[in-house]
Amino acid sequence: MQIPGLRSPYDKVGGIFYLGRLIDKIRLHQAGTLPADYHANLGKGFDARCARLLQVEYNDLLERVKQGGTDDEILASCRKPNDETVEVWNGFMRKIGWRDGASEILARRKKEAGLEGRDDIQAIFDFLDADEDRPVRPWQSA
Repeated sequence: MQIPGLRSPYDKVGGIFYLGRLIDKIRLHQAGTLPADYHANLGKGFDARCARLLQVEYNDLLERVKQGGTDDEILASCRKPNDETVEVWNGFMRKIGWRDGASEILARRKKEAGLEGRDDIQAIFDFLDADEDRPVRPWQSA
């Protein structure tokens, strides 16, 4: 299902995977346009990991996004990690679900979504893109 205004987890803000998506989820929820299926995980999972990366409590980030501003202004209100930490984060996040503890979750979600035959879906980020009707990007271009 396409969700207008919700970015791919591969889209970067300040060089950081997932942050733009997190900001979008908060904005869409505030506007009442985030699908109900997404509500239960707000502030959990990848959202919580991203907030920890930025050394900010999720609820503080939520309040900052609600105040408005650009993505870069929101990032500036957090503690942006150094380039090496961002590189490690991006490498880790793009591979969650590929030969790790989340592989079974990925397989289950692919099956539930009728995508189990899609060999191009190798990780959770790939699944999110496919499930939200975006093309799955080859890893080397992400």
